[in-house]
Amino acid sequence: MLAESKRLEKEINKLNSEIKNLPEGKLVCTKNDNSFKWYVSINKQLTYIPKKKRNYAQKLAIRRYYVAQLENLSAELRAVKYYLQHSPKDLYDADSQLLYRPGYRDLLLPYFTPIEDTTSKWMTESYEQNPNHPEQLNIKTTSGKMVRSKSEAFIDMLLYTNKIPFRYECALTLGDTTYYPDYTIMHPKTGEIFYWEHFGMMDDPIYAGKTFSKLHTYSKYGIIPTINLITTYETGDNPLDLDAVQKIIEQYFL
Repeated sequence: MLAESKRLEKEINKLNSEIKNLPEGKLVCTKNDNSFKWYVSINKQLTYIPKKKRNYAQKLAIRRYYVAQLENLSAELRAVKYYLQHSPKDLYDADSQLLYRPGYRDLLLPYFTPIEDTTSKWMTESYEQNPNHPEQLNIKTTSGKMVRSKSEAFIDMLLYTNKIPFRYECALTLGDTTYYPDYTIMHPKTGEIFYWEHFGMMDDPIYAGKTFSKLHTYSKYGIIPTINLITTYETGDNPLDLDAVQKIIEQYFL
């Protein structure tokens, strides 16, 4: 994680240097019939950019793209630094590691499979993934997966850095319906399966209604919130709380 933090800081510094060499202002594109008009916004004042100044518009477009990238990298860096500040220490005692101690290991292996062997196999097995809207998978996570939102990327990052085995959008058939929970998680100590759903638009009444219906179906098939189903929620005014996510992971899996 220290290496990741340094990489992000390097990328952020590079973007800041690039932005300094570009003109001030934010490019705004508006559609006009079958073409687009360009404007530059400076101090909330819009100024029209004529077509002959295409090079100027291009530089503003590059600036806006770099600024968006900078915001994403800065958010990721904050999350990484948060983890480094709050990462749990190793709490395992010696006897819990007997399967890995010389002498004991040979005696125990015929009867017990190390949970790490089970979780490693589970993590590398192929599984049916969500085929819907692949174009929305546009955020690369710390674990290397592609997800649909920054909040999912933060959950992915904390699961990955806490070494919790998980699958993203793995198919789950309940009756006649197939769901794709955001995360299917194997407990790193017991091998039990948990599910994690993040509901990110709870201020949308239609979305909220579908959420409650989905939770009802989960419960009908024995997947119960707070027992083997973890749920987190978000609205426009109440973004995902990283501290709360870390505490959830510690409560359930560490």
